Amino acid sequence: MITLKGTNIYLRALEPEDLEFIYAIENNESIWDVSNTQTPYSRFLIRQYLENAHQDIYEAKQLRLAICLNDTFEAVGLIDLFDFDPKNNRAGVGIVISNEAKRNSGIGSEALELVIHYAFNQLQLHQLYANIGSKNDISISLFTKFGFEKIGVKKDWNKINHQYEDELLFQLINQH
Repeated sequence: MITLKGTNIYLRALEPEDLEFIYAIENNESIWDVSNTQTPYSRFLIRQYLENAHQDIYEAKQLRLAICLNDTFEAVGLIDLFDFDPKNNRAGVGIVISNEAKRNSGIGSEALELVIHYAFNQLQLHQLYANIGSKNDISISLFTKFGFEKIGVKKDWNKINHQYEDELLFQLINQH
């Protein structure tokens, strides 16, 4: 099995040609609440980010991968390992499927499964964690499907639409 290739999707490093794709995701206000974004990103900043995307996870402390369909090669989302901590062998994980029509189609599940396998087998991480809004039932379901356990609640953590909402902390420990 190729580590970052699944039945329907594959994960790949970002390319300079992803500029418009990432620009659209980062500036999609409907997902700003889950990404803790408050201001738009310029193409200039995203271009600079892409120019530095060649850094490996040990240098950048993060890894952002495009989620692409095997049959059309279309990029449909992003999956991130962030806050990479090589001393304690852990990282956060986040995922977004940009096209709403592609959500709930198994793409997120396949991408998360590939990243878990990569993180535990290639990077030798001991644990992954995810921060998920308490009302984000789809993400909660996705992460718990792969064994992530809720280990904490951050009360009134995020202000969304003029109201404070809790954020849940999920953790997956590598048992191997």
